[in-house]
Amino acid sequence: DFSVANVWENSHSLQPMIYKITGTWGNHEGSMLLWVLILTFFGALVAVFGNNLPATLKANVLAVQGMIGAAFFLFILTTSNPFIRLNPAPVEGRDLNPVLQDLGLAIHPPLLYLGYVGFSVCFSFSVAALIEGRIDASWARWVRPWTLVAWMFLTGGIAMGSYWAYYELGWGGFWFWDPVENASFMPWLAGTALLHSAIVMEKRSALKIWTLLLAILTFSLSLLGT
Repeated sequence: DFSVANVWENSHSLQPMIYKITGTWGNHEGSMLLWVLILTFFGALVAVFGNNLPATLKANVLAVQGMIGAAFFLFILTTSNPFIRLNPAPVEGRDLNPVLQDLGLAIHPPLLYLGYVGFSVCFSFSVAALIEGRIDASWARWVRPWTLVAWMFLTGGIAMGSYWAYYELGWGGFWFWDPVENASFMPWLAGTALLHSAIVMEKRSALKIWTLLLAILTFSLSLLGT
């Protein structure tokens, strides 16, 4: 539908299907839409698989997730609307940037965002714990799996991005310490510390405040990376 500006700017009727799909997030507006979609996905996972959580904690976690989602929906609608219409509608699209017509676009951004957004669950658990005033070993046990999943996705996203930059001419090679790479590396470092801190807290009931702060910091850095 070339009447949608985002489709017109990043697609073409003769493009392979894979690039028609990946072109959705090959731009700022589409990437924000992907961010919100993944955020909704993680919220649904908490709702479905959080039956072993105390009812109050689960409700608070979902409430925080919902508020994050609402904030991003508002951000998208006011500054990065991917559904802006063109009138009259163009006959053909402008095509996706040739540099982005690569399998890396199908793998790297989704993995990276699954990592970034996955840490929103850890953040929501932290805020919920502050609301309840309950920070103990059981809380660390609930947070640790979500931290591990987000960390694994982020690690995969960074690795795929480095490989893509390695063979893409002019992107600085495997690792160039540019702002984009550093923006993903900082939450990875904080997430690594959070993962280890959560394990210590679960086993020894230590580092409670440190673990809580790391959970908040990691998601905050993920927002900056986004």
